[in-house]
Amino acid sequence: MAAVSSLRELQRAQGGVFPDSNLPPIYFGDPVAEARAAHDIAALFDLSDWSHIEFAGADRKSFLHNFCTNDINSLAPGAGCEAFLTNIKGRILAHVLVSATDRVLRLTSVPGSAAGIVEHLDRYVITADVQISDLTESVAALCIVGPQAAAVVLNQFGIHTGDLAMYASIAADNGQTDIIRVPLAPQPAFLLRTELTLLADLWQRLSGDSVQPAGRETWNALRVAARFPVFGVDISEENIAQEAGRTEQAISFTKGCYLGQEPIARLDALGHVNRILCSLRLATSDPVAPGTTVFDEAGDQEVGSITSSAIDHLAGGVVALAMLKASSARP
Repeated sequence: MAAVSSLRELQRAQGGVFPDSNLPPIYFGDPVAEARAAHDIAALFDLSDWSHIEFAGADRKSFLHNFCTNDINSLAPGAGCEAFLTNIKGRILAHVLVSATDRVLRLTSVPGSAAGIVEHLDRYVITADVQISDLTESVAALCIVGPQAAAVVLNQFGIHTGDLAMYASIAADNGQTDIIRVPLAPQPAFLLRTELTLLADLWQRLSGDSVQPAGRETWNALRVAARFPVFGVDISEENIAQEAGRTEQAISFTKGCYLGQEPIARLDALGHVNRILCSLRLATSDPVAPGTTVFDEAGDQEVGSITSSAIDHLAGGVVALAMLKASSARP
């Protein structure tokens, strides 16, 4: 695709290293510099492989409200939320970020998830006035992370985002770019969503000044440190929604009925889950393979397994996510 090729050419000129020309770069020569920029100033990440879905029609809010764990009906234009799509057993089918405008709802999710989401929801569109569109081939996103991220946005777009609520969005460039505050890193982070054909220009515009282009290795370390799971890696259909460790952010217990609500409410009434996704810091210099067993303090009982890990280039060691028995999920 020409738009992606243009972006990749620009990133190669900046020192980007790629395992696959269709995927975002692994790094830009110095992972330590990338991590330091995200921690101290600002770093720019390519999320062009993420999934994007749009809901239009008069019933778009009530329809999506009926199939996810958070309160979509209450979203005013410019507001947003995090949510899970679940099956009738309350098990996770997708993990999404939702943004509302006065005309549509926009969903952003991890790479490769759009087709499954559309297929799942399409079967329930019977008489509802809702149109579901997979925009992954025409819409893409970048993410700017760091304590100076809001200042960069102000400088480039003339828009104040420092007080923007989490998940809230604001339009820039005459509506060509959506700027969304997201919980994808421990530092302030903004998702910049635009047409794929405009992405290379947006990357070039943002990667100047004090903003450091950064790759997937640094991105993975940030999102693991923020305990933001990737569906299909850290969580899956085997997990009931509360096991993802995002209950406060992504589950409403007052919104009323939705597909999967009964088992999720029942589990909440019990007051605990049997296992939950946790963040770990490992005293090792190399990432640990997914599936690696985690033992208790005595070292003789299995309590879970690693799902993701990444080198922490600033603090040293490795950060990881692990699905652990709830009885072992303590500092």
